Amino acid sequence: MTGLSALLAMTVACSGAADQASGSAGSNVSFEAVQAQPFRAADQQIHYGNGALQHGLLWLPDAVAPDGAALLVMIHGGCWLNAYGVDHVRAFSSALADAGYAVWSLEYRRTGDEGGGWPGSLEDVTTALAAAPELLAQHPIDLSRTAISGHSAGGHLALLAGGRQPELQAVIGLAAITDIIRYAEGDNSCQQATEPFMGGPFTDHQDRYQAANPTEQPRHDRTILLHGTADALVPTDHANLPGAERVLVEQAGHFDWVHPGTPAFHKLLDTLAEVFAQ
Repeated sequence: MTGLSALLAMTVACSGAADQASGSAGSNVSFEAVQAQPFRAADQQIHYGNGALQHGLLWLPDAVAPDGAALLVMIHGGCWLNAYGVDHVRAFSSALADAGYAVWSLEYRRTGDEGGGWPGSLEDVTTALAAAPELLAQHPIDLSRTAISGHSAGGHLALLAGGRQPELQAVIGLAAITDIIRYAEGDNSCQQATEPFMGGPFTDHQDRYQAANPTEQPRHDRTILLHGTADALVPTDHANLPGAERVLVEQAGHFDWVHPGTPAFHKLLDTLAEVFAQ
């Protein structure tokens, strides 16, 4: 068993029970529990580039304020690997739309895709962010209230892309990888996916790693790192990015952030309410 699947099996073994029928869950849920959650289909697929993977799925709330809904641009995780795509955050995205937010969940080229890996994956995210005002202008969205969030490896990309976009209201990392150099030194299979993403080891590509490292790149003034104390895939010390707000949720596992029934997800809802109230 290789790649992320080994980690998913480990997480299943230690995960809390999930009530798939109601969507409620305890803490430290499995990836399978996330995939089993109900969701409604996206309202629209919107391309930000010419490639088949350069698109985002847009969810809109049923009821929108006169000025439009606040927007969250979401970057899914999956160890940067093309085996794991935007599908696994459909329940997450539709639940946020049910809570009143517009959500644009991005697909992007990843390791294993032509043009994916570093820097192509980040280029896709930055291209989508730059195109969002034009692409989403026809929808009932208040683009002056926009934040970007990412989970795990997607959090790594969100931190880099959002760090150069001061007009965003916040950059929110969900179990985000904040130090890619240190992460590559680990031996779990997601950590081992770092070198293929980067095109080789740090010793051979020091400049490339430094350019891809959130600790060495510009940080958005409102950077918020949400992390669970039971995360087996991204150590909690990744929630220590200098200058960022750090929020730890006790007993939350890696996948809790993208499961709509967990306490971690409800902490995200609280965080978004605070961000968009300002």
